[in-house]
Amino acid sequence: MKLEVLRYKSADDFTLGALFELKEDGSREFMCYTLEDEHRDEKVMSETRIPAGEYEIKLRTVGGFNDRYSRRFKDIHKGMLWLQDVPNFKWVLIHCGNTDEHTAGCLLVGQTQQDNFIGKSTQAYFDIYPRIAEAVELGTVTINYIDYA
Repeated sequence: MKLEVLRYKSADDFTLGALFELKEDGSREFMCYTLEDEHRDEKVMSETRIPAGEYEIKLRTVGGFNDRYSRRFKDIHKGMLWLQDVPNFKWVLIHCGNTDEHTAGCLLVGQTQQDNFIGKSTQAYFDIYPRIAEAVELGTVTINYIDYA
C-alpha cells in the first residue's frame, strides 16, 4: 500500500493536508484530512512537522499511545501506525486529535478541517486504521509527504 499526504496550507502554528491512498493505476483515493505542526527549517521538539519524504509504516505495539488505543479501539487495534526512520524524530505516529496542541510531530486525521482544527477525528481513525493496519500486516506500507505549502 502506498499513501500520500499532500500538504496544501502552512501557517505559523499548523499545517493542513489530505491523506490519499495511491492506487495501482496511479489514481488517488481520498481517505481523510490531516493536521500537523508547522514547518521549521530547524527542528524544535514538539513544534515541527516531519520533513517531506517517504517513510515506511510499521505497527508499534508498546508505549502509552498503544496502551490507550488498545482500550479505546479494542475491536480494531493491532498497534499504532508508526513512521520509520524520520530524520531527527522518534515515535512519529498517525493518531486522533483536533489541534496542533494534540501533536508533537505526529499526523492527526479527521473528516472535517479548518485552520488549526480537524474534526471528527475518531471517526476518521475508525475509517482509515483497519485498511492501513491490515496492509502493514500483509506487506510494506509507505507514506509520502509532499509539500505544496
